[in-house]
Amino acid sequence: MKASMRARLEQLTRRLAELDAMLASPEIANDMDTFRKLSRERAEVEPVASGFTAYAATEADLQTAQQMLADPDMKALAEEELEDGKERLERLESELRVLLLPRDPDDNRSLFLEVRAGTGGDESALFAGDLLRMYTRYAERNRWQVEVMSMSESELGGYKEAIVRIVGDGAYGRLKFESGGHRVQRVPATETQGRIHTSACTVAIMPEADEVAEVEINPADLRIDTFRASGAGGQHINKTDSAVRIIHLPTGIVVECQDDRSQHRNRDKAMKVLAARIKDKEQRERHAKEAAHRKSLVGSGDRSERIRTYNFPQGRVTDHRINLTLYKLQNILDGDLDELLSALAAEHQAEQLAALGEE
Repeated sequence: MKASMRARLEQLTRRLAELDAMLASPEIANDMDTFRKLSRERAEVEPVASGFTAYAATEADLQTAQQMLADPDMKALAEEELEDGKERLERLESELRVLLLPRDPDDNRSLFLEVRAGTGGDESALFAGDLLRMYTRYAERNRWQVEVMSMSESELGGYKEAIVRIVGDGAYGRLKFESGGHRVQRVPATETQGRIHTSACTVAIMPEADEVAEVEINPADLRIDTFRASGAGGQHINKTDSAVRIIHLPTGIVVECQDDRSQHRNRDKAMKVLAARIKDKEQRERHAKEAAHRKSLVGSGDRSERIRTYNFPQGRVTDHRINLTLYKLQNILDGDLDELLSALAAEHQAEQLAALGEE
């Protein structure tokens, strides 16, 4: 094990002891915000410290086995212990290397999901509806809550744009690689000649922002308009100025929410989406700078980047970033995304490990 890695592991082991002492103190127990913060840190540090404890114990066992070699009666047993111990040591070191990888601080957050129809007209809007249903089904499988923030329906069904909030522990970490261009190849219901059409949608996955702590929004930078909502919703929704449009002047970001009958609730939803979009914009600008140094194997996350193709005639889904093709299109559209998402996460982890090895 490298000296730098051992030093980091020893530091984290000491930090675990510090955290346990702080969490046991009455002062911290009475301060729930600090208690929760320290508890989250402990949950991250504890697996690393436990792994290092197991590694150190294995090292001690190897030293004992090495000493046993001098005893002719114990030599055979010692050689077996040494072989098993070395394999265990290698496995533990690999596990510790993964545990030490830098974590995305947003991974445990809830998220905002935006699906926008792109090229392909009505067929693209229908595909946007399919994608929204796919992610909603996946959220249901994980017992995550889905809250509609904004919907703009197309004339033939589907959505020109849909924004939902997905609330669940680890939701962003699981879905964050879904941002980008999604392409569909199929015969539209309106196609009389049986020709396959290609259309596209863009997906944006944004971690929910803590408006107060993370994104400073100056009220003077906002232009807020109210107007009468359009579309379905009964008489009331069309007779009052309940819909809200917020324009963030410095960035030009525009958010509209009109699904709720209450102007106040629409404004609150719009502010949450705005905070997430500003946070997302800042992150993408930061990542763009980092990408100039090293491009992630799972894609840059650029909204225009084509990341996946859904081919209906062949029943296949292909993720172009990792060259993975699965012939289970309907299952995936029904929310069975784990195989895809796990492959993307594994590729990202492999890229991180490779980068760590270069340092």
